[in-house]
Amino acid sequence: MKEKETSRSSFTGKLGFVLAAAGSAVGLGNLWRFPYLAAQYGGGIFLLVYVILAFTFGFTLMTTEIAIGRKTGKSAISAFGALDKRFAFIGGLSSIVPVIITPYYCVIGGWVTKYLGVYLSSAGRAAAEDGYFGAFISQPWQPLVWFFVFVLATSVVVILGVEKGIEKASKIMMPILLLLSIVIAIYSCTRPGAIDGILYYVRPDFSKLSVKTVLAALGQLFYSMSLAMGIMITYGSYMQKSTDLESSVRQIEFFDTLIAFLAGLMIIPAVFVFSGGDESAMGAGPGLMFITLPKVFLSMPGGQLIGGAFFFLVLFAALTSSISLMETIVSILMDRLGWNRLFSTVMSTIFVLLAGIPSSLGFGVWSHVTPLGMDILDFFDFLSNTLLMPIVSFLICFIVAYILKPDFIIEEAKAEGAAFRTEKFYRFMIRVVAPIGIVAIWVSSMAASLGLISL
Repeated sequence: MKEKETSRSSFTGKLGFVLAAAGSAVGLGNLWRFPYLAAQYGGGIFLLVYVILAFTFGFTLMTTEIAIGRKTGKSAISAFGALDKRFAFIGGLSSIVPVIITPYYCVIGGWVTKYLGVYLSSAGRAAAEDGYFGAFISQPWQPLVWFFVFVLATSVVVILGVEKGIEKASKIMMPILLLLSIVIAIYSCTRPGAIDGILYYVRPDFSKLSVKTVLAALGQLFYSMSLAMGIMITYGSYMQKSTDLESSVRQIEFFDTLIAFLAGLMIIPAVFVFSGGDESAMGAGPGLMFITLPKVFLSMPGGQLIGGAFFFLVLFAALTSSISLMETIVSILMDRLGWNRLFSTVMSTIFVLLAGIPSSLGFGVWSHVTPLGMDILDFFDFLSNTLLMPIVSFLICFIVAYILKPDFIIEEAKAEGAAFRTEKFYRFMIRVVAPIGIVAIWVSSMAASLGLISL
């Protein structure tokens, strides 16, 4: 049971690594959070700001995390201590993030699984009825059953390991996810009246550019690209030295941003048509995916089929991210306690199943439990995304920029003769822009979450 694996697993090559890391980055944040933020913060101008930030700010942080993982060959909890024992505590902080996120993320994954089942059973009309979603999540048992199904599907892939499980699943799911995104986006954009939604989404209106737009795009970047969760450090530890780090990060960013862009094309024109151009119909959070979109699908010709395809797409995206989250926890247990993969995954699964119960019941029998005035799921989201992730990212930037120095990241990026064409740019970003941006995100997000400001 506690027999330690003799050698660390690895991806077979660049394609496997890029698809797995992109799969981690592509998740619910791309498919519902990005479209409603784009609609809320000016459409085309938000899209432009996000793309610029993804290929500058996002590139810097992702390169740093992957390089740390590959250089140390360890999971997040051990990697920082391997670099310098003084910074071992950062590994502990970063490891808390996936431990908090995975259970509630899988609860939402269970909701997606339920809705796919609804559309596969030709009950899409019922899903579009007022009160359907609220009635579902307030039940004590049905959401738990779907949550358990989603967690077990995640666990099966993780048990199979890096090459046979995560890499193989990513090579199957990611191309299907991309194809479905393109097909649904084309269908949505060709609906009568969709042109106004398309123009709003892709045409920048610089009069709507504001500090809030930039901060919202930065916050989405963390959420979307799996930064400060320990995931990219863990996946980096499975990355072969012969794999070009710089070009791999660029490809991951491209794939992640492409899916987010396509999600906007899927959702914004369709909701514009459905709502008559009312931007407020985009809603936020679960309301968009589980309340508004079923009504949109019902109003479309062939909406039952499109709705099923959409939730199939969302399920794949949710699974690729939940796999990476659970793999991070499993890797931590394997590194720190010496357990083998099977036992680590079983123990992680039991933990996620138990820890996810409060988030599931928080919309029903435990709805009276409201820490900081939030329901239980939102409270865990606040702890992980708003509180801890910016702190972890700032600490990583600070020690890399001013204590360990950027040279060790650059040397790792140049391993085995690889090029690192953006070396000067990386130094400037990690020392100046990234720390300032992270502090701005943390202050504004905390203030907004506590009701001090409105974003």
